[in-house]
Amino acid sequence: MSVQAPSAIVLIRPHRFAPNPATAGDNAFQVSAGTLDPEVLAATARDEVTGLALALESAGVTVHLFDDHDHSRPDSVFPNNWLSTHAGGHVAVFPMYAPNRRSERRTDILELLKTRYRVQDVIDYSGLELDDVFLEGTGAMVLDHGGRVAYAAKSHRADPVALERFCTNFGYEPMVFDAADSSGTAVYHTNVMMTVATDFAMIGLDMIRSPERRRQVVERLSAGGRTIIELTHHQVREFAGNAIELQGPNGRILALSHRAFASLTESQKAVIQRSCTLLPIDVPTIELAGGSVRCMIAGIHLDPRPVLLSGDGSPEQSGEHGFLTACHAPLTEPERLAPGELRSQQAALIPA
Repeated sequence: MSVQAPSAIVLIRPHRFAPNPATAGDNAFQVSAGTLDPEVLAATARDEVTGLALALESAGVTVHLFDDHDHSRPDSVFPNNWLSTHAGGHVAVFPMYAPNRRSERRTDILELLKTRYRVQDVIDYSGLELDDVFLEGTGAMVLDHGGRVAYAAKSHRADPVALERFCTNFGYEPMVFDAADSSGTAVYHTNVMMTVATDFAMIGLDMIRSPERRRQVVERLSAGGRTIIELTHHQVREFAGNAIELQGPNGRILALSHRAFASLTESQKAVIQRSCTLLPIDVPTIELAGGSVRCMIAGIHLDPRPVLLSGDGSPEQSGEHGFLTACHAPLTEPERLAPGELRSQQAALIPA
């Protein structure tokens, strides 16, 4: 097993997906839906999430799939921006830049984590939104869970105050850098330009402006023998950096989009395949919103609770037969978190 690669994840299946006008200003990866029929667009996006869930479930990853029918949350398909989980039973809830994304935070998902996994505490940073301070989870940060480093490209979605507070609370060293694409546009989320896996890292090194900082990032990423796969600007634009390593029963997999997979060279794929099975999934509609497969996945780095047996000996917890049995009923109006609602909240501790 790998501390870097979770074996369980959260997915949100949106029923009202659309590229979010409130995030288009600084997201250079986002594309307008143009004249596409909104109903067709939403239905196609919903089906792409279902396809991703099925592909990951077939690879042995535990998938907790939640539905979202609310038309006011076009980006709810990207839960990794408001939620992260960490070994030792720790959960973080993050402050979001776009006001229309803040209602994506859902107590039902947090309750699922507390019920199915060992959660010691939930640290809520969302109250920082009142001071215009933002840190959009594992979009704004790419976390090396083993090396305890939080890589972050400077942007207003990765405020240094919030980043420092998170790193202090969760035991990470912040490594911040300026990064921009070939046109000089700043990178809005770090996870579009880099992926950290157990034995390799993929990164658009040329996007880091400072040669000295670039050297330092390479030094930290390669510590312990990790191979560096350098991505071109074109490959980053094709979402090759927006991948995630997951753990299946037969080994680790690298989940990424077909578009990202097609952009990789054969030699790059060979490096990845030394330690991971490549799992490309087609999500072109979701990618219109400026994020790809990694953005769609909130990894669960928590220890599961034991499965309890009912009187007849059958398991009481669902999920052991795949995501369809772990799937949560459609929630037409999910309970939402107000900014700061969970601050200092401690999850109920249940003896092992």
